[in-house]
Amino acid sequence: MADIHEMTINLVVLGKAQAGKSAAGNSLLGSSDFESRLCPSSVTTRCSLGRSGRILGLMRRNGRGSALRVRVLDTPGHPHSALSREQVADTVRAALAQHFGEEGLHLALLVLRADLPLCPGESNDTLQLIQELLGPTWKDFTAVLLTHADKAEEAGYNEETYLQSASSSLLSLLSSVQHKYIFLDNHNSIIKEERNIILRKLLNFIQKNNYQVLLKHSKE
Repeated sequence: MADIHEMTINLVVLGKAQAGKSAAGNSLLGSSDFESRLCPSSVTTRCSLGRSGRILGLMRRNGRGSALRVRVLDTPGHPHSALSREQVADTVRAALAQHFGEEGLHLALLVLRADLPLCPGESNDTLQLIQELLGPTWKDFTAVLLTHADKAEEAGYNEETYLQSASSSLLSLLSSVQHKYIFLDNHNSIIKEERNIILRKLLNFIQKNNYQVLLKHSKE
């Protein structure tokens, strides 16, 4: 095992309440670190960081097998039933600096529900918040995570037919982030094979971005 190196990828999940951010974070980590349940009010009220164990067999760097570790920052949704926009922004900004200020952020995952249509202007507030948090190059460091894909599948849609029927708002959003998107089957999301497929896609996005990171600050 001496020739196995490690790489850690840092992710943050952002989006509306009940979009499935916490559940998506658990799927990526292969754990149940984040509280996730159906609730008439916003469940997540503060940011929390989850860490995976060492994941083998997903990547090779410089001709050698590399172990992967995943860190996911779960965040309160916006709009929120108890927190103002400013409170959400301040909470997320402080957590990003605390957890990813030294190593940097690889990807922000904008979580949307695949079983609900994205209407004109609906994601504007969230996108403005992401831009405010990540800066002018946010599109290079943002991917869309479409949760509840199992419900879309039950309705007869596969990935191709879903995108053919998607609203112009969603298609425009996907185009703006260079078509970095992933469908997440909530019903099977904890299955190892499903998780590995998603992690490989995320690694591909990060690799195409030349492993660049955002929000990295000097200790000076």
